[in-house]
Amino acid sequence: MLAIVLAGGEGKRLMPLTEDRAKPAVPFGGTYRLIDFVLSNFINSGVRRVCVLTQYKSHSLDRHITTTWRMPTLLGDYVTPVPAQQRLGPRWYTGSADAIFQSMNLIRDEGPEYVAVFGADHVYRMDPMQMLSAHIDSGAAVTVAGIRVPADIASQFGIIQAQPGRNAIARFLEKPINPPTIPGDDQHCFASMGNYIFTTKDLVEALHVDAADETSIHDMGTNIIPMLTAAGRAQVYDFNDNIVPGATERDRGYWRDVGNLDSYHDAHMDLVSVLPVFNMYNRRWPILANMPSLPPAKFVEGGNAHESMVAAGTIISGAHVRSSVISSSVQIDAGAYVEGSVVMSGARIGRNAVVRRAILDKGVVVPDGAQLGVDLERDATRYTVSDGGIVVVGKGIEVSF
Repeated sequence: MLAIVLAGGEGKRLMPLTEDRAKPAVPFGGTYRLIDFVLSNFINSGVRRVCVLTQYKSHSLDRHITTTWRMPTLLGDYVTPVPAQQRLGPRWYTGSADAIFQSMNLIRDEGPEYVAVFGADHVYRMDPMQMLSAHIDSGAAVTVAGIRVPADIASQFGIIQAQPGRNAIARFLEKPINPPTIPGDDQHCFASMGNYIFTTKDLVEALHVDAADETSIHDMGTNIIPMLTAAGRAQVYDFNDNIVPGATERDRGYWRDVGNLDSYHDAHMDLVSVLPVFNMYNRRWPILANMPSLPPAKFVEGGNAHESMVAAGTIISGAHVRSSVISSSVQIDAGAYVEGSVVMSGARIGRNAVVRRAILDKGVVVPDGAQLGVDLERDATRYTVSDGGIVVVGKGIEVSF
């Protein structure tokens, strides 16, 4: 199986975090980037030929992949970024299906029996080989990973209607007002995770048909999956059936789409409780990254952190941190108070500063005595404030009084 990771999204709803980086390159969890989750899932499962299709603001993403995801070449393993190459004319990708169609040489060169097409910006653990096994057993052209979501919020997602008593997909609906529930479970609906496994010949044929359709927007979820569904060749794979080694009952089946600032912040808060909703400490299925060569985090002059994650190289000096994720090489000075926040690498929080429910991008400076998240109306005149009241300060900015 060849893996193709779609990593070309702009991530507009994550601005200003995507001001100068692609969404999959956004830092996450103190040490990682969003793309590390899908790549770790493939590598841990033994799928070790992975192409990452990039497009917008891809420099930091390309650099991260080439410096972090270096595979042994003896057996032909690789994780490689593939920029938009304009092989079919002077145009960028017009949709996710077009991105694969324009990169058909990757499939021809590798000659796989199956192709996995996964998104690059979700937080989860999954064994794609278990999904492949279900796909082979079904004989379908495509298998779509579906996660069970409560019926009362299902209208926020692309919804899969499965045929009663079978895993075959009857309809694929984009954010329906009255979403169909799962047969035998009227409390939940199948939401598409944006992860697909195709039989190669069926994928290639569908992409050619779609490319010739002038009315298509050339999107996997909008065009390709409905096309194969109409032909009776699509099935759903229940994410609940995916058993990842080391998973706990609490975090089994965890999946979060960090598509906006509030969900990005919420996903970080899922990491820091005593019994986390998503456990980053599962050594049997690790999330892989290239750790910087830094000394351990240091707490001096009574500095402390409660229900928090603190990365290497950080110094907390006489400051108090609660329910936060602190990246590497952060400095938090005496008397400062940080709560419910995400602080990225190289940030500095000065003496007696207060940072509440905030996201600070790399290199942000909060001067002595400054406050964030205390007066949201004031913060909104200077910085981004999400619908959920999260204050977000962009890369390298010095907070003003």
